[in-house]
Amino acid sequence: MDSTFLVTAFATLFVIIDPIGLTPLFAALTQGRTAAERRAIGLRACAIALAVLALFALFGEHVLGFIGISMPAFRIAGGLLLFLTALEMLFEKRTKRREDQSEHVEAPDPSVFPLAIPLISGPGAIASVILLSGQHPGLSGVLVVLAVVIAVLCVVWLLFQTTGLLEHALGKTGINVITRLMGMLLAALSVQFVLDGLKAFGFAS
Repeated sequence: MDSTFLVTAFATLFVIIDPIGLTPLFAALTQGRTAAERRAIGLRACAIALAVLALFALFGEHVLGFIGISMPAFRIAGGLLLFLTALEMLFEKRTKRREDQSEHVEAPDPSVFPLAIPLISGPGAIASVILLSGQHPGLSGVLVVLAVVIAVLCVVWLLFQTTGLLEHALGKTGINVITRLMGMLLAALSVQFVLDGLKAFGFAS
């Protein structure tokens, strides 16, 4: 297997997953958490995303087909769920919910949703690993794709660890502004997911 495929696979997944763009979102979603909690959340999100992407690298669209879900439907569902999170970020519903909770009740863990799914291992990343694995059928091709996925997720986790520096640099007001801005961008991304799904069904151009 040539090095060109490795470079292409890494570049494709890096652009699709976008570790740099995810970092401010991670900071907004884990606002108020300790450094240890953030490390655990980041590690858990990357591990879950790896498991999801590995599943699709190994079995591809058969996984979705087995339960009767098409990729466009997956995009629409992911977009709608992501839009709800975006609304919470825009209107700070998460802060109000935390204030209403007892001190002994843990705050919601964002590692599974929306970090692992659909922000890291979203429809774009899933489609990419399916296509990349298909370019080199067999176990060796899958292993190479998984190695590239692990490399990209390592970058994601390392950048997640810079959120403390980001918070110190921006301060509370800056983080609130970033949270609202990321909420707007997340809302736009969720709408794009839905439009892509509708386009695949022939309902949008």
